[in-house]
Amino acid sequence: MAIQPIRLFGDPVLRSRALEVATFDKELRRLVDDLTDTMLEAPGAGLAAPQLGVGLRVFTWNVDGELGHLVNPELDLSEEMQDGPEGCLSLPDLTYDCRRALSVVAKGFNMYGDPVTVNGSEVLARALQHETDHLDGILFIDKLDTEARKAAMREIRESDWFGLEKPTVKVSPHRTNGFGF
Repeated sequence: MAIQPIRLFGDPVLRSRALEVATFDKELRRLVDDLTDTMLEAPGAGLAAPQLGVGLRVFTWNVDGELGHLVNPELDLSEEMQDGPEGCLSLPDLTYDCRRALSVVAKGFNMYGDPVTVNGSEVLARALQHETDHLDGILFIDKLDTEARKAAMREIRESDWFGLEKPTVKVSPHRTNGFGF
């Protein structure tokens, strides 16, 4: 278990669709541990494998004292919607209201390959949707209306962290089977 650097906006791995996990092994369990440790240290409400440079469909969450992870998630979204503040560890200090489904049923697997179903509403639903979006190369700013997205991009360009260095390609400590960095 180790705290890993979090990839920031501009890194190409954040815009790529992650691959399904096919092998539930010690490496996957190490990845879940690293995601959890990094998320808790940041701190954040969730963290997806691409944010650590690993192109696999895995994420963790920590919402209202509930800590969990999901592998190969599939979401069933409610038709009822919610608006609320959202941020991202890959976009430091950026928070905007984002429209999401009010509740979600997330199905997938745990790190051992056992089937898991998570029912979430409000903040947990938001976190599950946000992290699943990461696995598809989608960032929360992509969900904003035109005006808010322009404001967010302006704020990103003016931030202390943006553009100081070009995204670097780092070797992941996790086996990626040729996918991810």
